[in-house]
Amino acid sequence: MAGQGSAGNVIAALASFFIPGLGQLLQGRLFAAAFMFILASIVWVVTFGTLGWIIHLWSVIDAAVWRRKW
Repeated sequence: MAGQGSAGNVIAALASFFIPGLGQLLQGRLFAAAFMFILASIVWVVTFGTLGWIIHLWSVIDAAVWRRKW
């Protein structure tokens, strides 16, 4: 991925919109992907679907603004 604002990050953000953590997985960040997916799943279930959108939105924004450190 080229970095923040690149087409790759837009695709990653769209992927995370549908499944939290999928965008991070596309970016090659396995730990972040697993963390986002598990955390979003737990929060969706525990709060009966009321607060899970916060983690879900965080996953989308994180995928959109992530920049590879060289």
